[in-house]
Amino acid sequence: MVARLRAMGAREVIEAASAHEARARARASGPGDLAILDLGLPDGSGLDLLVELREAGWGRLVVLSAADDAYSVRAAFVAGAQGYLLKSASPVVVAAGVRRVLDGGVYADPSVASLLAAGLRGSDGRASHVSEMSGREVEVLRLVSDGQSNKQVAARLGLSALTVKSHLARIARKLGTGDRAEMVALAMRAGVIR
Repeated sequence: MVARLRAMGAREVIEAASAHEARARARASGPGDLAILDLGLPDGSGLDLLVELREAGWGRLVVLSAADDAYSVRAAFVAGAQGYLLKSASPVVVAAGVRRVLDGGVYADPSVASLLAAGLRGSDGRASHVSEMSGREVEVLRLVSDGQSNKQVAARLGLSALTVKSHLARIARKLGTGDRAEMVALAMRAGVIR
């Protein structure tokens, strides 16, 4: 990937092998024009890192992953990605996707674009608001779907129980229901959580 980026004219390419290293390098360098990251990092969630980079002001965010399932694709876009590329893609497809994102567009690898589109069709009005959820809200709802209490979710994410309650209140407003089971069902139907 580094060679591809340099061939495309990148002047500076910073690499990281883990979420921890990526956070440290991102803080040291400040927001850049482009970040390409994997979802499966050895020490953390690529979705969380994606949200953090977006909030820190990074210009363009692209996921390069082996995951080609509907959940991963949709969750990446919900978390703020403008592009989703597969590691198995040809160099031509990867370069085209990166260029499209750098030009201000949105790109999904052709083999996963249909998964993304399928989640946008046939949903009721409330389910369409699932796309408005932040990456952290998706993470909270995913843990709720596992049957965890607010206190357990807080401990797992390093948050206070009050913060988890606030996230759930925002999710409820976006989805039009305060019922935990219905929130989870809407998010599952939209493919945002499994």
